[in-house]
Amino acid sequence: MFTCRPATNEDFNTISSFPRNAEELYYMSPVLQYPLTSEQLVESTKSRLKQTVVVDGKGQLLGYANIYGLEEGKQCWLGNVIVSPGARGTGAAEFLIRTMIARVKDELKIQELHLVCHNVNTRGLIFYTKLGFKPYLVEKKMNHVGDTIAGIRMKLIVAE
Repeated sequence: MFTCRPATNEDFNTISSFPRNAEELYYMSPVLQYPLTSEQLVESTKSRLKQTVVVDGKGQLLGYANIYGLEEGKQCWLGNVIVSPGARGTGAAEFLIRTMIARVKDELKIQELHLVCHNVNTRGLIFYTKLGFKPYLVEKKMNHVGDTIAGIRMKLIVAE
């Protein structure tokens, strides 16, 4: 059983332990440096909205996501999605993202939720597609070691 709640600064120490390597951290945020610290996370998310964590029935923190780039009544972006390595494949990520979708629809009243997923993150691409996100733009990007990768913009129409 999962629940979501607003993230607190105290959560960031745990969240910062979730990326196991620089590649996973790049998927979470291309601007953060590995190893991730709670201080980096607090600073980089100051302007983020709807910072949310998913926890299990015992209150153990399993994942985190937030919203940025809000265009009132139009769209916003899903960002900094990360799930604890031990919680991957358990349904925690799906619960978190479905909660984020509901929050932007009900609380922010936006029409579209956007995200960027990288071509090398096959698991993420399949996951977001399963949730109804559709790719609409591919951008050339450089990853954390300077290799060329594709940033795939995806969106979900959330307005009825």
